[in-house]
Amino acid sequence: MFRSRWWGFGFRSTVMLYFVVLIVLPILGIYTQSLSGGWATFWASVSDPLAWKAVLLTVRLSIVATMINVLAGTMIGWVLIRYRFWGRSLLNSLVDLPFALPTAVGGLMILLLLGPNSLIGDLAGKLGFEIVFHEPAIVIAMVFVTFPFVIRAVQPLLEEMDPSEEEAAYTMGASKTKTFLQVILPTMLPGIISGGMLAFSRALAEFGAVVLVAGNIPGKTLIASVFIFGEVESDNPQGAASVSILLLTLSFLILWTVNIIQSRKAGK
Repeated sequence: MFRSRWWGFGFRSTVMLYFVVLIVLPILGIYTQSLSGGWATFWASVSDPLAWKAVLLTVRLSIVATMINVLAGTMIGWVLIRYRFWGRSLLNSLVDLPFALPTAVGGLMILLLLGPNSLIGDLAGKLGFEIVFHEPAIVIAMVFVTFPFVIRAVQPLLEEMDPSEEEAAYTMGASKTKTFLQVILPTMLPGIISGGMLAFSRALAEFGAVVLVAGNIPGKTLIASVFIFGEVESDNPQGAASVSILLLTLSFLILWTVNIIQSRKAGK
């Protein structure tokens, strides 16, 4: 009994130590660095026009990418669960590819596929519409790296759904549209919301895929993560940390909200 308790205490202590060293200390380090020069210096860093524009651009494009992923991810998750067709297993496996690939590889693929020298890029240029080195390329890169979140959040909910609920709705004369809106969609909604929030949080922090396709023009296509990298390269770690904690705090609030949603769902 004593050995069992001692082993359990040691295991918990090791886990907590690992968590503190890997997560808590770096976060505290960023907050400490950002406030090392006082509130005036911190405010000057985050209110810098280039920094503010970079953060606002990142948030705006992340919202667009999230909306695309919510719509597409919900439909893809629905198809992969509800339909059986040739190649379904392969497609289901490819969903997680953005998690496995280095994000820089994703950016390179977008550059080769949609760049000025590609067939699609050349056609878009002739039509007067440029993709790479402009906002559309940033959105595409964000959609790519966050692609799996909504799909993987929706799929388990559809698998657990009781088919008798749909059958009862049809028996009572409900149309397919009404059944979807009143029976199926409420079941998927927690997954859609949590998956969308995770996708948004991940898009905020994207660097590798975006830096290759954004053009990184200050005030136009420079997003927050690339701005932070530039501040570090310019030997301004306090400025980089100040902008970083804006993204860090926002991401923390999003993840906290996701945890509350999932906890309430589990409680039901």
